Amino acid sequence: MKRWTLALCSVFCALSLAACGADDAAGSEASSVSSSPEVSSSAPSSSSAPEEAGSAPEAASSEAAAPEEEGSRVLVAYFTYGENAALPEGADVSASASIQLQNGEITGNTGLVASMIAEATGADLFSIRTAEAYPATYDETIDQGLEEQNANARPALAAQLENPEQYDVVFLGYPNWWGDLPMAVYSFLEETDLSGKTIVPFVTSGGSGFSDTVSAIESLEPDAAVLQGLALSASGAAGAQDEVNQWLSSLAIG
Repeated sequence: MKRWTLALCSVFCALSLAACGADDAAGSEASSVSSSPEVSSSAPSSSSAPEEAGSAPEAASSEAAAPEEEGSRVLVAYFTYGENAALPEGADVSASASIQLQNGEITGNTGLVASMIAEATGADLFSIRTAEAYPATYDETIDQGLEEQNANARPALAAQLENPEQYDVVFLGYPNWWGDLPMAVYSFLEETDLSGKTIVPFVTSGGSGFSDTVSAIESLEPDAAVLQGLALSASGAAGAQDEVNQWLSSLAIG
């Protein structure tokens, strides 16, 4: 279906075969694998920013077809303004560059890109949402975001990701707020164990790109592999489908 997911599965198969060979030669017993703690979940709706489920890709070996492993799935987790703000009912999407409409639902620029990734990869979606909504205007929201950053706050989340252990690859999307991750993303990463997973970041910004956010992710998830991400202009998010597809095709996951 998607060549980068096939490449991922092929690498997993190769690593598994190599590990088995090493164990047989050494005559050692396999050790048990611990899973991350179970958490409660919730996610929006739509084919991307809001949330959809994708099927696990099949892997093929050059010697023999390997059985499909459970847990070889992809997730797009994202934080976006439009899904976290206390917007008035019937808000005019055309009047703001910060909110977008996706499948009839209001989202933000990052949510729009998340939906593009999910559609291209068949991934599940998880919208990182705070228990308390942000203000109705973007300027007020990022001002509050700066206050949270200065206080090193960890906003309470409305829901946690359920069964994170089922995912091997996690695309993580967010806007660049004041050169950093929104503090709600810190909450998500500190509450969600992504050890052993591949994290692929993507960011929307007014021109700052990633700033130091990738380093922050690596510090928060030291036992995960963090790949080269995609930085997009917030104003160009709506027309980024081709760029997103090219980026996905170039990823060497595994």
